[in-house]
Amino acid sequence: MNKLIAIVGPTGIGKTRLGIQLAKKFNGEIVNADSRQIYRFMDIGTAKPTKEEQSLVPHHLIDIINPDKEFSLVAYQQLAYKAISDIQERGKLPFLVGGTGQYIWAVLEGWTVPKVPPDPEYRKKLEQRAEVDADSLYKELLILDPAAAEKIDPHNVRRVVRALEVGRNKPFSQAIGKNPPPFSYFIIGLTMSRKDLYRQVDARVDEMVKKGFVDEVKQLIEMGYNLSLPSMSSIGYREIGKYLQGEMTLDEAIYKVKTGTHRFIRHQYTWFKLKDPRIRWFDVCESNEAEIEKATRKWLD
Repeated sequence: MNKLIAIVGPTGIGKTRLGIQLAKKFNGEIVNADSRQIYRFMDIGTAKPTKEEQSLVPHHLIDIINPDKEFSLVAYQQLAYKAISDIQERGKLPFLVGGTGQYIWAVLEGWTVPKVPPDPEYRKKLEQRAEVDADSLYKELLILDPAAAEKIDPHNVRRVVRALEVGRNKPFSQAIGKNPPPFSYFIIGLTMSRKDLYRQVDARVDEMVKKGFVDEVKQLIEMGYNLSLPSMSSIGYREIGKYLQGEMTLDEAIYKVKTGTHRFIRHQYTWFKLKDPRIRWFDVCESNEAEIEKATRKWLD
């Protein structure tokens, strides 16, 4: 079976639930495409599928590294292809589910990521600049490589630094080649009105706090995971961490988590464009899961 279903869209839209439902229906397994759910011990803040949900269908590439370990796009792509190939060889259907645009397109388009080795000295200079004025780095990237800047969150310093690092030789957006993988794919996109989605994710943040998000961040800090780690740049972890360190109130931290999530959603739509003809979009307020299932079955047949 050389087919794959991808389920994409903004955070909090319902990709996890739909992925599990379709995987059960079509004898499938799920390959995670969320860049934060790869980390162990980070469950609540990343909205990771629960153990109960993961028991319903096999999941791959969840909880694969500790928060202080480095992980690259190339490493993800290699692991994803291995998981997809294994699922297909066993006669099952892989479902690539997540909201990390780089992960999704690296797999579906077969990116050949530029092999530019890290330059520790240059990277350190950029990181030191970022501590003083992170905006200046992003503005520099806008001038150097506007195509790459469009798809990088200005607040994701690690990715801005990497794009500048690669761009010293050739613009990051031009350095990426494509070698299409040996399977066909159907992309399901979930969307809804921005106003309703913001309201929905705000409620989800409140629910995360009720479920113990503060304790989760506290435990990570006690385990020795510093707030400056790339993994801890996940929305919510540094904000809650600053609350725990007395730098802001819990209400202020929660407010920042919500506004940061809204910003992230806007950024996700630069990766998953509503006018992209490759994506079959479904408005979750207007379409039911039976419609999505019907469209999936039609494509498979």
